Amino acid sequence: MSPRQLNFLSAFSLSVAIAIVYHQAWGIALALPVLPSEGMGTGTMAASASINLFQAFILGFIQGATEFLPISSTAHLKAVPMALGWGDPGVAFTAIIQLGSIAAVLWYFWGDLTAITKGIIKAIQTRQYDSLEFKLGLGIGLGTIPIVFFGLLMKVLVPDLDNSPFRSLPTIAIASIVMALLLALAEKLGTHRRPFEKLRWQDGLVMGIAQALALVPGVSRSGSTLTAGLFINLERAAAARFSFLLGIPAITIAGLVELKGVMDQHLGNDAILPLVVGTISSAIFSYLAIAWLIKFLQKRSTWIFVWYRLIFGIVILLTLAMGTRA
Repeated sequence: MSPRQLNFLSAFSLSVAIAIVYHQAWGIALALPVLPSEGMGTGTMAASASINLFQAFILGFIQGATEFLPISSTAHLKAVPMALGWGDPGVAFTAIIQLGSIAAVLWYFWGDLTAITKGIIKAIQTRQYDSLEFKLGLGIGLGTIPIVFFGLLMKVLVPDLDNSPFRSLPTIAIASIVMALLLALAEKLGTHRRPFEKLRWQDGLVMGIAQALALVPGVSRSGSTLTAGLFINLERAAAARFSFLLGIPAITIAGLVELKGVMDQHLGNDAILPLVVGTISSAIFSYLAIAWLIKFLQKRSTWIFVWYRLIFGIVILLTLAMGTRA
């Protein structure tokens, strides 16, 4: 990483962290109200009504860019709006615009998904299970089980999950640092030589277990699965591609579950247009992020993400510590 890139990441992380802690420590009134709602944690559709079109576009950009880059969308959707003084956009708004990311990943990988589906059907009909498509389908299916199981378990064991310390800034910071170190270790130890065509169904299970770690805010679903892929010696671009395919069921299930909760609320007319703008923005930037990351990893390593996550986490912890002493 060049000194210019490192300086930029340091400055960005510092500015975001200071702004977040400043708002939280001193309780400054935020532009976007966050209202409690039964079953929704923080934020309701009433809160989303306060989001203007520009804010909706930027929030869609944040969702789209960070959902598929290995830097955690959960952390950035909480951190960046608070740093800008907009407040937490709320679970309801982020659940809706996440549908844009779902549409984007389905759009980008539609050909792969069609081929996998046909391959599974053909394998069952002919009883020949050695095709790549069948192995991919089986791997995706098995790899989705861990995050669904632990997600349901967490809902049961952790009351009011959205407002629990489990989703606090220290948790996000520590998770960011730990995942940065693990990604660095994967870069050092992995051979990065196994191509996409050599994927096995067992790889789906390994990366699926890693995907379950993304239930911890700040871990990043794409970051954990990409790290696991590098540990099992996949090429970087192959690991990213399979990470996206593996994430389709998990992202879709999470989005639909949150959407169900949102639909139980009354959606005001003044909230519809910002939601539409945010969802379209999310879809566009999600698609661009997927395409960019796969192309980027064909020629480069993940070290820029290692440094970004490390700096981001450390600066948040240091700033929180200074705010506590103050």
